[in-house]
Amino acid sequence: MIAIIKYNAGNIKSVQNALFRLGVESIVTDDEKAIRNADKIIFPGVGEAGSAMFYLQERGMDTLLKSLTQPFLGICLGLQLMCKHSEEGNTNCLNIFEVEVRKFPPTEIVPHMGWNTIYDLEGEIFKNNAGNEDVYFVHSYYADLCESTSATCNYILPFSAALHKDNFYATQFHPEKSADVGEKILKSFIEL
Repeated sequence: MIAIIKYNAGNIKSVQNALFRLGVESIVTDDEKAIRNADKIIFPGVGEAGSAMFYLQERGMDTLLKSLTQPFLGICLGLQLMCKHSEEGNTNCLNIFEVEVRKFPPTEIVPHMGWNTIYDLEGEIFKNNAGNEDVYFVHSYYADLCESTSATCNYILPFSAALHKDNFYATQFHPEKSADVGEKILKSFIEL
């Protein structure tokens, strides 16, 4: 069973639908027992960092999420909240990945929306992917490159398209909206 973390951030239905297409059962929950008992965790999100962190802190979920030992996948806002700090609302985040989240400079079209290529893929969630792959992004903030970077993308500047540390994985892009490439990534995560 995969637990999809409920924390008032959007995009949960598309993740559920992607898992359903892969034949995987999931629940959407913020219940500590259900989360601890799940085989795997997905932490998706579309929204604003400050209000999302407030929701997590108010329920003690910030401490819970950092303590989990099963495979854990953050998506989009989920990745950003797993970082140290976000410029969005000057928000202290979960600090699973010791990296800053910054706003793209206003020199190009922001948000970064649409298909873009990821490269330098590393780690188990990319084991079924060939190399440079096109995936779907929607974001105005990005995580810097760091020692946890497991995939890179370039939009205005190079940034972390994916992060990995221990049992924690995260993608800035949306694998659930990235067609066959994203399906392979989700399948690899499910097989961990």
